[in-house]
Amino acid sequence: MYRARRRRLLLGVGLVLLLPYAAGQLLSDAGHAPMPTTHARIEHPGAYASAVMWPQQGQAAFVLGNGRPAASPNQQPVPIASLAKVMTAYLILKRYPLSDTDDGFTITMTDVDAQDEAEDRAENQSGVAVAAGEQLTERQLLEGLLIPSGNNLARILAARTAGSETSFVAEMNAEARALGMDRTTYTDPSGWDEGTVSTAADQLRVFQEAMRFPSFRQIVSMPSVTLPVAGTLSNFNPLVADGYAGKTGSDSAAGGCLAFFTEVTIGERQLTAVGVVMGQGQGSDTREILAAAGEAAQRLVDSAAPTADVPTIASPAVGASHQDGQSQLLVPVPPGSN
Repeated sequence: MYRARRRRLLLGVGLVLLLPYAAGQLLSDAGHAPMPTTHARIEHPGAYASAVMWPQQGQAAFVLGNGRPAASPNQQPVPIASLAKVMTAYLILKRYPLSDTDDGFTITMTDVDAQDEAEDRAENQSGVAVAAGEQLTERQLLEGLLIPSGNNLARILAARTAGSETSFVAEMNAEARALGMDRTTYTDPSGWDEGTVSTAADQLRVFQEAMRFPSFRQIVSMPSVTLPVAGTLSNFNPLVADGYAGKTGSDSAAGGCLAFFTEVTIGERQLTAVGVVMGQGQGSDTREILAAAGEAAQRLVDSAAPTADVPTIASPAVGASHQDGQSQLLVPVPPGSN
């Protein structure tokens, strides 16, 4: 049944992607909060790049404070697994931003939703248990999407907000083009499909854009979430207790992936380190390949800021640095990347 659903989705995506890119601005910019800018600046923004310890396998991208983003030299589009959910969450929040006191819209689960989750579980997909009649708010849906990484919630959010998964995936690709993510293709809203591919440099772009929303930063900082039917579910992020917030992705095709941010203090300056590591570890054991991704992330931070102290996660108002409200992620990656 999943394969049939996948074929229908891919066919629809193929047709919709033939539309002109002019249709790319499908979502409203309303409520897109400006990113707070740290007062500390690196005097030579690109100086840390030469010291970064890139992973020996896979690929990575990294930026420290207001510095110049850098990427490892092996940037190739590869499967990204659940890192795809960063774009899904970003588009939802762009259309329906959340305030501190607002939980957003509410979606009532159906018999079909419950049946789909059972099918996902049979296929060893990451899912969040739901029951017909259960009501979940936008905030709860995003928590279930980003913490236990529910593939079923990605599809529910896509279909209910855009009319269909196909339409939502078209919006994902249009937004990727708008952000300059030229080596990214989304074929589904969860990353379960191996046709969803990207590079670490491209994923750094969308991750920093998602970080512009305080609710996104708050959610990906949570060690666990409790939902009405599913109960308490833990964050897959192996570093969340060490002050690294973010989103994981893992399967045998993508390896261990982690998009992360953490606050570091260098001297008297507090800076935000933001990075993406992909293709870490070997095999399909989720715990092992995510542990490898966590180790690669820590090496990136330690090598770029060797004298830094990494505190616990700062308040949700703290995120990646932007200058004059504009993302600096449109800077090309260093020579040698392709």
